[in-house]
Amino acid sequence: MRYNKTILEQMLQLFPRLSFQKVVDTYKGDSRVRTLSCWDQFIAMLFSQLSEQDSLRETVFSMGSHERKLYHMGTKRIKRSTLSDANNKRDSRIYEDIFQQLYERVNQFAPKFKLGLKKKFFILDSTTIPLCLKLFPWAKFRKNKAAVKLNTLLDAKGSLPRFINVTSGKTHDNRASKDIPIPNDSYLVMDKGYLGLGQLNLYNNRRIRFVIRMREDMQMKMTKRFPVKKGGPVRSDQLGTFLVYRSSRLYPKPIRRIRYWDEEKKREFIFLTNDFHLSAQTVADIYKSRWDIELFFKTIKQNLKIKRFMGYSPNAVRIQVFIAMIAYLLISLIKFLQRSAWSVQKIFRLIRINLFERRCISTLFTMQLKDPLLKGYESQLSLFKV
Repeated sequence: MRYNKTILEQMLQLFPRLSFQKVVDTYKGDSRVRTLSCWDQFIAMLFSQLSEQDSLRETVFSMGSHERKLYHMGTKRIKRSTLSDANNKRDSRIYEDIFQQLYERVNQFAPKFKLGLKKKFFILDSTTIPLCLKLFPWAKFRKNKAAVKLNTLLDAKGSLPRFINVTSGKTHDNRASKDIPIPNDSYLVMDKGYLGLGQLNLYNNRRIRFVIRMREDMQMKMTKRFPVKKGGPVRSDQLGTFLVYRSSRLYPKPIRRIRYWDEEKKREFIFLTNDFHLSAQTVADIYKSRWDIELFFKTIKQNLKIKRFMGYSPNAVRIQVFIAMIAYLLISLIKFLQRSAWSVQKIFRLIRINLFERRCISTLFTMQLKDPLLKGYESQLSLFKV
């Protein structure tokens, strides 16, 4: 009889254990540790994300019920208090670096972006997660509320999170964007919350082509008009400079302004961009693709544990967020390797109910051949050929 590893064990093999340990050794994560290694902590928190556990107590209890299967993953039964201490004290940069390395690996298998741009394309936005002020006083947002913000740089290729910046809820998006490394010579789309002219000037100097909504109170002097199709969605396509002295000092170069009528939403949008070569319609399509990050936020909030945290310190929150993003990347990698038409959300649900089943992951995608998305589909890839 053929021996199959559990689904969770196969997922852990998608990221080499040696690479994991190198990151741990860099930050001395296992220094003076007697009972709970970083690997034990990682498996417990990843299990919590994939199995939808609500607390550390539930996580420890549920893992304990599978004690015989834990040995093969290199871990063991753990205690709640020990796991809680690890979340509060272990350096969160360990899991942040693992997240970054896993992104580079998953990105190799991601499908190309639909617009077919020649440069890398990123989407920048944030989502706010409300918290209890009594439990999270360090994340004060308003008078009686607390919150954290996840400023996310999303790679449009595969809708993969490229970078996550966890800040308190009151940190303005424009300020948080200064700590997000945008690759040079790439495309970037943002909402107007990130509209800081000094930051846009830095992007321009680094050959980053941006598309962003213009604020209504900004004054400009138009110096050139480009022809547009009469009666089309593009109402105007112009080149100009900022009139206000401070604005002109922060962004002294010419900038392109496009007025676009969205027939579906019945409203006009005004875009600013430093790309003078793409058509106005393509610029509008680039901004429309910003909706991908809204779908990403919806997916992680519905399928991952980032709305309710299992620790109250900033370090514990960051660890939980980055392990949640690692879980998202692992699910995305499985989707890409299997060339599945299923959504990430559907794969999450499928993995969740089969987490400790001993079967090949690829068989999960051939169980429901009556599904119209999978009709006639047979997996040609093995996860172990990565």
